[in-house]
Amino acid sequence: MNHSKRPAVDPSIAPEQGFTRDGQPLSYNRAPAPDLAPWIARLYVTKVIVPADYTLSCGLFNDTACIRIQLAGDWTAETATGPEAFSRAALFFGPQSRRMPVTVTGSFISVGIAIRPGACTALDGPRVADFVDRLVPAPMVAMPSEELLMLPADASPEEWLLMLEGLVRKRVEQMDGALPDPVAVRFEEIMLANPGMTVSEAARLCGVERRRLERVVSRDFGMAPKQVLRRARALDMASHLRGVADSEEGEEIALRYYDESHLIHEFTELFGMSPRQFVGKPQPILTLALESRQARRLEALHRIAPGEARPWE
Repeated sequence: MNHSKRPAVDPSIAPEQGFTRDGQPLSYNRAPAPDLAPWIARLYVTKVIVPADYTLSCGLFNDTACIRIQLAGDWTAETATGPEAFSRAALFFGPQSRRMPVTVTGSFISVGIAIRPGACTALDGPRVADFVDRLVPAPMVAMPSEELLMLPADASPEEWLLMLEGLVRKRVEQMDGALPDPVAVRFEEIMLANPGMTVSEAARLCGVERRRLERVVSRDFGMAPKQVLRRARALDMASHLRGVADSEEGEEIALRYYDESHLIHEFTELFGMSPRQFVGKPQPILTLALESRQARRLEALHRIAPGEARPWE
């Protein structure tokens, strides 16, 4: 399976954090403070300059729930409950089961927290399964919209992220540090390390019966274990195709599919386009999310240290 063609870029956009070697856009993203690692998967700030009337048509595809604070740009999203439009807003996004089409007009700033599977359950937050492929204003899930939107305009990206960590820390303290279910934690490790694994084997490694694994994963990931693994496989492949994965893993990622037709079928079902189309069309917003996820994945697998240069930079 040869997918070595350089992925397309959008020449109109100028991300503040620069580009990969392939010309793909980058955000400022990092691991959480160590004391918040059980609950937060990743934090990010994206600042992109485009012409004022320019509309960027792209998509989002995240395997975690996220709190997103949109500080600039006029956004639309095609969700499970219909089209949504918003500008300056604090939003709760559930995880996505497939690519969610989005547009943004004008320059945009987005600040966010990716929430680890099981963290919403542990911290008495939203039921993740109720929000798959959906987004709602933060107050609808008892999150402090006013505080989230009070990020000072003149602060640095790192200062914004420290403020968000402070809000999460407050919630963790209110809940006496309640931790995610160990089964969800172990399954997340499997998802990142080896999404080609069978559900039965994953249950064995988690030390539980398959039915218990399915209950925990449906609750904390919002979908069945088989779907979670299938999505992880596709996200790794998408990252490889966009040039934001470790190139040394390319063959291993491709071999998770039986053959080219299996890859095309699964990829098209989840992304709404074939791998060839995905490479040939600029995907700036989606690429930003994929790059952040791969950085997190490589750190979780101890392939790189937090803050270390990533293979695609």
